[in-house]
Amino acid sequence: MKLNAVRWMAAAAAVVMAALNIAPAAAQTVSINGAGASFPFPVYGQWAHKYNQLTGVQVNYQSIGSGGGIAQIKAKTVDFGASDDPLKTEELNQAGLLQFPMIMGGVVPIINVKGIEPGKMLLTNALVADIFLGKVNKWNDPAIVGLNPGLQLPEQKITVVRRADGSGTTSIFTNYLAKVSPEWKDKIGAGKTVEWPVGVGGKGNEGVSAYVRKVNGSIGYVEYAYALQNKLSHVKLRNRDGGEVEPTSATFQAAAANAEWKAEEGFGLFLTDQPGKESWPITGVSYILIYKQHDKADIAAAMLKFFDWAYKHGKETAEKLHYVAMPENVIQMVQAAWAKDVTAGGKPGWPAN
Repeated sequence: MKLNAVRWMAAAAAVVMAALNIAPAAAQTVSINGAGASFPFPVYGQWAHKYNQLTGVQVNYQSIGSGGGIAQIKAKTVDFGASDDPLKTEELNQAGLLQFPMIMGGVVPIINVKGIEPGKMLLTNALVADIFLGKVNKWNDPAIVGLNPGLQLPEQKITVVRRADGSGTTSIFTNYLAKVSPEWKDKIGAGKTVEWPVGVGGKGNEGVSAYVRKVNGSIGYVEYAYALQNKLSHVKLRNRDGGEVEPTSATFQAAAANAEWKAEEGFGLFLTDQPGKESWPITGVSYILIYKQHDKADIAAAMLKFFDWAYKHGKETAEKLHYVAMPENVIQMVQAAWAKDVTAGGKPGWPAN
C-alpha cells in the first residue's frame, strides 16, 4: 500500500472517531497497579477482568505475598498493596497508609494421601498443630486413626508443606495454630514468617498447591479457592465448639458472624477459632493498603471507584469462588474512612468525581 493511501486511511479514521465522539483507546485507558497477598488473587483477578470489560480501566494485580505487597506500597512502586496480615495503627501512621478490609475467605489444610477424597479425613485443631510441629509425623499415627476408623491410612511419613515467602495466609494459619495450641504459641508464635519446625517451602498459595499436588503423603495450607482450582483434597476440622465442619461459604460466614468490626484506623481483625458449631476455624480477612495523600487525582479516583464497584457488584463473583463479601455496615465504615482520610491533588478523594 502506498504511503499516501495509508495517510488518507488514518485521517479518515480520525474523522469518523471524532464524528462519533469516540476518543482513541490510549486516551481513555487508566491503569491501576497493585500487588500483595495471594489469598485474594483469584477473586481480585476476576473482578479486574469484569471491571475492565465494563469501564476500560485496567487493574493489574500481582500475587507476590503479603510481605511483598507491604514492601511495594511502602516503596510507592504500586498504587495499592494487599495483605492478609493487618498492619498495626503505628505502622500505618508512620507510612501514611490507610488500611481497610476487602474480602473474607478460608484457609484450608490440603492433603495428598492416596485414596483419601476431599472432606473424608477429620482432624482436630490440636492435631493440626501437632502435625505442623512435627510431633505427629506418620499418617497412621494412632491420633489420626482414632478419629478416622473408616479410612485406610498408610504407614507413610507426613511431609509438611508451608510458605517460603512472607505470607498473610501464613499469618492467618499461624494465628489459628497459636490460639489452639499453647505449645505452638510458646515455641513458634504467629506472623507472616515464622521459624517452621518441619517442612518444605513453596512460594505463594500457588507454590504450596503445586508441592502438595506433587508430593505423595504431604499436607499444606492454602486459601480454599486454590484447593478447588487444583482439585486437592481438603480435611474436615473439629472446631472449638465440637462441630465437624468443611470449608464452605456458609462456614466462613458463620465464623464472620460474630466479628466485632470497629470504625477505627486499620480495621485489623482475625477470624480464627471463632465460636459456633458451624464456624470454619481458619477464616481470614484480606486488606487493602493505600496512601492517604495522592498526587495523581485520576489514579486515586479510579482506584476508589474500582473498590466501590467490587463492594457493590462483586458479591456474586466472590461467592462463586467461595469467598465472603464484606457486610454493608463495614462497607459504610470503610467509605466513611475514605471520605475522612483520603485526599487527591489536595482535595477530598471520596466521593470520587
